[in-house]
Amino acid sequence: MRPVTLTTERLVLRAVGPEDTDAVYDAVQDPDIQRWTTIPSPYLREHAEGFTGQMVPDGWTDGSMFTFGVFLLSGDLAGMVGHTMRSLGTAEIGFWATKKHRGHGYITEAAVVSSRWAFTEMAIDRVEWRAEVGNNPSRAVAQKAGFTLEGTLRSAINNKGVRRDCWVGSLLPSDLALPSTAPYLPAPSP
Repeated sequence: MRPVTLTTERLVLRAVGPEDTDAVYDAVQDPDIQRWTTIPSPYLREHAEGFTGQMVPDGWTDGSMFTFGVFLLSGDLAGMVGHTMRSLGTAEIGFWATKKHRGHGYITEAAVVSSRWAFTEMAIDRVEWRAEVGNNPSRAVAQKAGFTLEGTLRSAINNKGVRRDCWVGSLLPSDLALPSTAPYLPAPSP
């Protein structure tokens, strides 16, 4: 698949490429991004080069991962949001925000816009969010984007060689007033 560009009144979401290596490298030097995500730490320039030059383009080409750089209209990198295919009809969302642009709702907006695209263009019926227990900023973004928190999974994330518990949540097409590709029958209330 060829990369797509999504826009809102405040943002441009597009695949990053080699021209974005410096911006990605600089942003990911933030200790909070390295702490809460599974990216390498320390994050070296070669990691940024591999991400922008190979990982992102390959993910789009083979349909395994759809990664968008989240850019302000000024061209500043505000963060990253990606949807990794997990199973038929399910993608896992991941995101981070640059330190400079946190607290403005950019990543929440990008999560909603990219999930809407995944539902309507990629026939996804469930976007799953996971974050290590304690990553309250990620949880806040997920909740503001409309994800339903579903619980805590024990030992479900391997972050830099350490198994950790994580929160899990989901966003369904119906949460955004969109149709599903297959009927959904929720479990009866207890």
